[in-house]
Amino acid sequence: MSDEVNHPKHYTSGTTECIEAIRASMTAEAFAGYLRGNCMKYLWRYKHKGGVQDLQKGEFYLKALIHLEQEREKR
Repeated sequence: MSDEVNHPKHYTSGTTECIEAIRASMTAEAFAGYLRGNCMKYLWRYKHKGGVQDLQKGEFYLKALIHLEQEREKR
């Protein structure tokens, strides 16, 4: 069964998920901006496009941002 919010099949190539490749290509600060932007995008459009699923996608990116910031605080 595909998880269209946390691990959509169309975002995986081989064993690498797109978000992992994006993170590897950016500084921590740039990646935080990417995550923030995606949160905003999904919150902005949820009533007009994806409904609850878009809210869940926004939540995914918010949780990733929280995790990133927690990692940065530990350093």
